[in-house]
Amino acid sequence: MEEVNQTTVTEFILDGLTKNPEVQLPLLLIFVGVYLVTVVGNLGMIILILFSSQLHTPMYYLLSSLSFIDCCQSTVITPKMLVNFVTEKNVISYPECMAQFYFFCAFAVAECYMLAVMAYDRYVAISNPLLYKVTMSYQVCLWMIDWVYGMGFLSATAFTFFLIRLLFCKANIIRHYFCDLFPLLELSCSSTFINEVLVWSLGSFNILIPAITILSSYIFIIVSILNIHSTGGRLKAFGTCSSHILAVAIFYGSLAFMYLQPSSVSYLGQSKLSSVFYTIVVPMLNPMIYSLRNKDVKIALKKLIQKVSFTHQRMIFISN
Repeated sequence: MEEVNQTTVTEFILDGLTKNPEVQLPLLLIFVGVYLVTVVGNLGMIILILFSSQLHTPMYYLLSSLSFIDCCQSTVITPKMLVNFVTEKNVISYPECMAQFYFFCAFAVAECYMLAVMAYDRYVAISNPLLYKVTMSYQVCLWMIDWVYGMGFLSATAFTFFLIRLLFCKANIIRHYFCDLFPLLELSCSSTFINEVLVWSLGSFNILIPAITILSSYIFIIVSILNIHSTGGRLKAFGTCSSHILAVAIFYGSLAFMYLQPSSVSYLGQSKLSSVFYTIVVPMLNPMIYSLRNKDVKIALKKLIQKVSFTHQRMIFISN
């Protein structure tokens, strides 16, 4: 007979980041600020690219897609986490918990591949600038974005399918600030062997393959930069890549620390801190890393502000 999920737990309680009442209010204010900066920064980046014709290139289309992923990932996690700071018990229903995990997983995996695609884009731009528009055509760019989201939602579907087949009988306190995989596996009263195998196989694939792609791209980029005779050209190329390397290091380092370790030691106090980096901090930093240090973005932003200001003044003049 077909196996039926006999889960008796209908809701979970999220343990949150800390139970120390002295730091609840400061953390609430900090993470509200972080979330607002994340949403404004990423949505602002998407709007800027959309309305600035000079930014209608494959590089910035990829950047706008990364901003969309970051905004969605932060929205899936942060608002529910903030409830922990203002309520005694942060209750989340079973369906809501599974949905939160599904979308978190989809956008986290999508970000892995998006960072890899952006590294490849920089490799093509620096190593083969004359062939850049051909190699990174809009059709290729669209195909890459489809691949990124496809891998994200395919992986999330696989992880969630095997997660909902587990039985949750009595324990319902998730020792985390969101519905993550390992804290949920700890609560299961049925075998989690298949889930752990899936984490080590598909999880490792989704982390290592993009990481190898990024590493390979930057090895070729460094070689190409060293062949540039102009000192100014070298500095410009290194400046373009250094920000991306920093974002990749933070994201992949915290992600690997959380998931590429034995399940018996995967959930410790430091795992919460590690999770904060790739779920909350990195989505906030990406607009700054890829935008504020980018000369083209600064020029586009200045032109857009001038255009909006001129339009506003013209409307006032007409109304008078």
